[in-house]
Amino acid sequence: MGLKHLIEKLEPHFTHGGKLEKYYPLYEAAATIFYTPGQVTRGAAHVRDAIDLKRMMILVWFAVFPAMFWGMYNVGLQTIPALHKLYGAEQLQQAIANNWHYSVAQWLGVSFSADAGWLSMMTLGAVFFLPIYITVFIVGGFWEVLFAIVRKHEINEGFFVTSILFALIVPPTLPLWQAALGISFGVVIAKEIFGGTGRNFLNPALAGRAFLFFAYPAQISGDLVWTAADGFSGATPLSQWASGGGEALVNVATGVPVSWMDAFLGNIPGSIGEVSTLMIFIGGAIILFWPRRVLAHRRRGNDRHDRHRHPV
Repeated sequence: MGLKHLIEKLEPHFTHGGKLEKYYPLYEAAATIFYTPGQVTRGAAHVRDAIDLKRMMILVWFAVFPAMFWGMYNVGLQTIPALHKLYGAEQLQQAIANNWHYSVAQWLGVSFSADAGWLSMMTLGAVFFLPIYITVFIVGGFWEVLFAIVRKHEINEGFFVTSILFALIVPPTLPLWQAALGISFGVVIAKEIFGGTGRNFLNPALAGRAFLFFAYPAQISGDLVWTAADGFSGATPLSQWASGGGEALVNVATGVPVSWMDAFLGNIPGSIGEVSTLMIFIGGAIILFWPRRVLAHRRRGNDRHDRHRHPV
């Protein structure tokens, strides 16, 4: 039995009159991951194309991966020198034992030595980033599914993008319960209360971050939150520039002056996904140019096949 046949066999249970009717949004969300929906736009006001909204949102989701991976690496790059600046050898071991992030990272094989390699830095960053992202995805996804079931409409694909953007624009030290509160505010207050995707005038990820900024400023601003080392205080390059201009730009963990190339590549403290201009440019290029290849391929396929759903 093929996957398409299995999906079509299950569909009557979730459509109107089926015993699982109220869970249709979950079925629709899963089915359209593998096959594009049968609905098409109608009317002169819409642009018709061969790529659907879910595929476009997944593309944007993948486009932030360069900034995400660099952000994880940079968390480790900033944290390990800061730990050595704060602690001696014995104190460092005590600090690792007292912080669950460091303990998990050490269990995963991360080296906290001053000459730690890129893999250790990447893994340490992942230990800080992934719990934030998983928390945001689960809590925000719960609200998305709840509103979809209550309102009896499909689950909006835009949450793929909202969840990862929110996780990338907060400091690596953000408590998980605050991440849950922030994404809840963004999804419920900034989007769903206005009717959902397409009707909201606020960006949910930015609205959630703004909520945290005003509700819990100590955990999302100042000099203590940008480097994931307990007790380490260091201003962001933007704060340094505001106070002393370009000559004041110094990496607070290493004491080395920050060059324009460091700032462009992302070798500076900051929110997880905001630091590297280069990686953000790469993500933008993916969004601009990759759909052209997809659309050209899909158009050729659509000319040959006229089906209710087309495999992705």
